[in-house]
Amino acid sequence: MGQRSDTKEKMVQAAKQLIRERGYNATAFSDVLKLSAAPRGSVYFHFPGGKSQLAREAAEAHAHEQVAIIDRAADHAPSAARLVELYMDLGRDLMVNSGYGWGCGIAPLVTEGASQDSAEVGETSRRTFSEIVDRFAFHFVLLGVDRAEARVLADAVMAGVEGAMITSRALRSPAPYDSIRTVLVRYADAVSQKAASRKRD
Repeated sequence: MGQRSDTKEKMVQAAKQLIRERGYNATAFSDVLKLSAAPRGSVYFHFPGGKSQLAREAAEAHAHEQVAIIDRAADHAPSAARLVELYMDLGRDLMVNSGYGWGCGIAPLVTEGASQDSAEVGETSRRTFSEIVDRFAFHFVLLGVDRAEARVLADAVMAGVEGAMITSRALRSPAPYDSIRTVLVRYADAVSQKAASRKRD
């Protein structure tokens, strides 16, 4: 049972990597098998729902990874602005170090039409993006931002990172990450100061 579970996890991680780098449509089971070194029979044993099931599980793995990254960054962040800085810096470094091949494990399911072809994929896309945004909002509130503005900031971080990821790859430059980092840090500082002022009053 343990070996079977390990094989499935390796396939999910391989799919996550390939979807990030190539997208959904360009990721085939044969590529996943090769990267994960899994036997061919593993495909239908572990993923009877086919490619859409594998993609859903890869998206869920991506979301869990991002939530863990946010939690670790929050442990070292004394403010909402610092949390934004740490997360944006990590994304920037991953992009540069990957040779501008880094991507999102969820976005291709939306942009390449998989979520329109499958209601389950669409629901997974919505849920996994929401999990990441909700985690940001949770930590922003703990760091002193009012709940409504924490949600706005969390949405902005998610949108900013996704946009920076695409334009950085296209331009082969980290500049989009630097720009969105500057804007979001200023906003985080502003809403944090606003919340602190309300508490003093």
